[in-house]
Amino acid sequence: MQRLRQFINQIAPLTDSTWEVVSALFTPTTLRKNEYFALAGRVETTAAYVTQGVLRGFYRHANGLEYNKTFFVDNDFVGAYSSLVTGQPNQIYIQALTDCELFSADYSALTRLYQTHPDWERFARCLAEGYFVYKEKRELELVLFKADERYVRFREEYPMLEQVVAQYHVASYLGITPTQLSRIRAKVFHRS
Repeated sequence: MQRLRQFINQIAPLTDSTWEVVSALFTPTTLRKNEYFALAGRVETTAAYVTQGVLRGFYRHANGLEYNKTFFVDNDFVGAYSSLVTGQPNQIYIQALTDCELFSADYSALTRLYQTHPDWERFARCLAEGYFVYKEKRELELVLFKADERYVRFREEYPMLEQVVAQYHVASYLGITPTQLSRIRAKVFHRS
């Protein structure tokens, strides 16, 4: 729980009284590899802080193809945000790629605190702004950068992830095939 408080305080510090109320809403949760945190078609109600492990957020096309949208790693908040905010059915899956340790909380209970704990609301706003910036950066990379440039950026952002997840997950995240990823990796490592 101390790591969660440190993470929050790096973004927007909470008073001790606010932390006491907020921390009471989080409970330890374990996901085993391949278990789902969120399912498409279901209205999601839970957000969580990742203390250990890797999850992926992905879309599944009607033909069964999957497209990795994002990864959630240690010190990330994870949730099906569109569903949490709108109360509409979720459109993405969130799956554990490794065994994961989380602190989970009911999203509506967290947002109810905004009225009485402005420091918590400030944290949530700053977190949302950070995710918006990340999302915009990711979209620009997919449109403006070549695949090898996206791969180099991926390695900078997630330095240890390639050792933990299957290469086809990395390729899907980069918007390329596993064969293309193999060629890019050979080229990038040859330059090193």
